[in-house]
Amino acid sequence: MTGLPAVSGFAAGFGRIVRDAHFWIAAGAGILFWMGLSLWFSPTPDPWWPVRQFRQFLYLALLFPIIEEVIFRGYVQAMLLRWRYGRRAWLQITAANVLTSVLFTALHFLNHPPLAAAAVIVPSLIFGYFRDRQGNIHAAVVLHVFYNAGYLWLFSSATQAG
Repeated sequence: MTGLPAVSGFAAGFGRIVRDAHFWIAAGAGILFWMGLSLWFSPTPDPWWPVRQFRQFLYLALLFPIIEEVIFRGYVQAMLLRWRYGRRAWLQITAANVLTSVLFTALHFLNHPPLAAAAVIVPSLIFGYFRDRQGNIHAAVVLHVFYNAGYLWLFSSATQAG
């Protein structure tokens, strides 16, 4: 087989992702969440925001989620799963996932309003669930990119003003 091992590994992982019903439920939950936010806040999204603000979109919706997943799910959660305590689970949520999500959420308080930062705990637990479920960060990366892209597109007028 030719090609880079990381690329072929991700391609194999992607096939596993799309066959996972839990992944589609998590993606659908993101869409329902955006719909709820839209009804609550009545934003006026700019459908061309990803094109007009391409670099901002690239960083916030693609680059940052990948870096965060490599650090938090790929390193921190993986390290915590090596310990017996980290593998303890409640409703398929490991202690490693909870501890990683608490750290991930705490760091979001540095650059986000308190309510928005606190809300990060839910998607973080979802990303960690998929890291544990699949044994890699592929689904977590895809969902994180998807969640960020949808959220940022919905509130693109707010991000452009900042």
